[in-house]
Amino acid sequence: MTDTSTEPAVTIRDWLIERVAFYIEQPAERVDPDTPLLEMGLDSVYALTICGDVEERFGLIVEPTLPWDHPTVNAMAAHLAKELTAR
Repeated sequence: MTDTSTEPAVTIRDWLIERVAFYIEQPAERVDPDTPLLEMGLDSVYALTICGDVEERFGLIVEPTLPWDHPTVNAMAAHLAKELTAR
């Protein structure tokens, strides 16, 4: 039996990596999911834009503080997976 409990977080993480890479104009391979988004060069405008992207892609209403409350791709993905599972 395969443990699928982490699959939503992995899928969300992969999607977030692609979005962050787009905004910082780097290949996805250069996005470290454990590095704070601000350290990677994601400014506040793009951080807020990611909130809108999340709402559009996953149908979740998120606080504009999401990137500061969960400052890495992995932290944000885990939080969003939990929110999606709770619906």
